Amino acid sequence: MLNLLRKIMMTGTVTETYDECSVPDRFRGEVTKTGNCGECSRCVDVCPSRALAVTDGQLTIAHKACLFCGRCVEICEYGHLQHTGNYKLAGLEGSLAPLAGAELKKRIRSVLGRSLNIRHVDAGSCNACDFEMTALNNPIYDLQQYGIDFVASPRHADMLMVTGTVTRNLTQALKMTYEATPAPKLVMAVGACAGSGKTFGSTYAIRGGVEAIVPIDIYVPGCPPRPSALLYGLFLALERL
Repeated sequence: MLNLLRKIMMTGTVTETYDECSVPDRFRGEVTKTGNCGECSRCVDVCPSRALAVTDGQLTIAHKACLFCGRCVEICEYGHLQHTGNYKLAGLEGSLAPLAGAELKKRIRSVLGRSLNIRHVDAGSCNACDFEMTALNNPIYDLQQYGIDFVASPRHADMLMVTGTVTRNLTQALKMTYEATPAPKLVMAVGACAGSGKTFGSTYAIRGGVEAIVPIDIYVPGCPPRPSALLYGLFLALERL
């Protein structure tokens, strides 16, 4: 017992606030383009999730489907594509997308008050996103310090955080969980699989992204997204930024 207390005293406080979240130099975040990019389509051909496209001679990047694998950056012989450390890529969709400013804040406050209960739904993930979500509960990120917590039942939840490309076998489970969550409710698509459904292509076993089954309000891109990126998405939904 004394050794444990000594270790706690020597370690000190490890919990970070959201403003203290940082990423290492090797982190692969948002892909940005420079110069007159779009003259060739080599990066489009190597993208495994079809997040890149050339439209009217200009390259477009759908970060919602991006895996941040770096293949496009490596193959660009002109150096027009670069990874940055930006992980704040979450976006609003569905019922929240048209709202802005005071209207969004009023909507969120009326729905959730000052707290948020989350039910996690694995619709067919590889568990990478699930591990990052679990990290939100560790002493470093400590999700509960913001009044946000995970619950065991969708009947107690305000938001569903869905991971994975929706498979046929889990389609009914996702629908039933969504229906069991009391209205009004929010749905977050976590990761490239849930956000786009393009990671594994099209097969008989895959239904697609989450929005193909239930409406989503916010998505957090990444493969997997960092815990700090998930926090950004939650704060964006709660209008706490």
